[in-house]
Amino acid sequence: MKEKNVKRTVWISGILVLLCVIAVCVCMFLFLSYIRGFREVTDADSYDKYYVMITKDRKSAFWQSVYQGAYQRGLEENAYVDLLGENLSEDYSREDLMRIAISSGVDGIFVEADEGERITELIDVAVDKGIPVVTLFGDSTHSKRCSFVGVGSYNLGREYGRQVLKIAEEQEKTKEKGEIQVAVLMNAYTMNSGQNIICSGIQDAIEQEKTGETEFSVSYITVDDTNTFAVEESIRDIFMEERLPDVIICLNELNTTCVYQAVVDYNQVGQISILGYYDSDTIINAIDRDVVNATISIDTEQMGGFCVDALTEYYLFGNTSQYFTADVTLIDKSNVAQYLKGGGEGED
Repeated sequence: MKEKNVKRTVWISGILVLLCVIAVCVCMFLFLSYIRGFREVTDADSYDKYYVMITKDRKSAFWQSVYQGAYQRGLEENAYVDLLGENLSEDYSREDLMRIAISSGVDGIFVEADEGERITELIDVAVDKGIPVVTLFGDSTHSKRCSFVGVGSYNLGREYGRQVLKIAEEQEKTKEKGEIQVAVLMNAYTMNSGQNIICSGIQDAIEQEKTGETEFSVSYITVDDTNTFAVEESIRDIFMEERLPDVIICLNELNTTCVYQAVVDYNQVGQISILGYYDSDTIINAIDRDVVNATISIDTEQMGGFCVDALTEYYLFGNTSQYFTADVTLIDKSNVAQYLKGGGEGED
């Protein structure tokens, strides 16, 4: 009997010790989480303003660079800028992140917008609650946003059009005259008026500035932009067609990278000219290797800085400039060397 009691006591003691160990571990985890959260809050609370940036693809090099520009300018203005969603466990939609920002009562929102009803309504909700909103890259013209930061879409389109004419002139020297097929990739689920303005610029430049006898046929191909895989599939479908475009114009970083990869995969290097968007290392190296003809470089850090400038003006004067336009630069074979990694001012 005594032996059984001893065993029972040892067994109970072992369970109690195990429970104590588990309790200590849980307490340590909760304590560390609390300290981590406390530090994050106090970091933001030590600034005069707390702004958040909301984008659809916050992991891309383009948006990371825009964010860094906003973050650094925020430090200069004693404002903390957070790329909302970056440290969250779930992949929230842009609309969900807008609701989180509104509920949190932030001091300002920078959002990659479009003309869709949902994003317009959420911008208006934020403004009605006293949170100023700056639309970024894509605009929401019918919303109550206080400012828009982007690029001059029409001039951007005209630059693409001039590059198409330049490609045509080079082809006239080496190939028989014929119609140049130009394909412009449009995002299917992005209701961005900027895309249409760029296309108008492309058409106008080709029609007004062409000097040769070459004819041009410009088509617009919609790309499923719901995720990276969908973009890749949409672009590969283009390369399955019997008649391939002579020139493909890409209006964002992801499309440019996917088209570049497809041209390589389908052995079309030198057969299809690519006009790209943004100056990631991949795109710059593709220009250096004569796979991509040219790309439009956006001063992304300036774009991010303009977002903070807009809200600084808003809080100081009660209003701000309606439009902020970031600088753009054409990168082609003639100047790509200075943009190669370690090559100077063009370095990311």
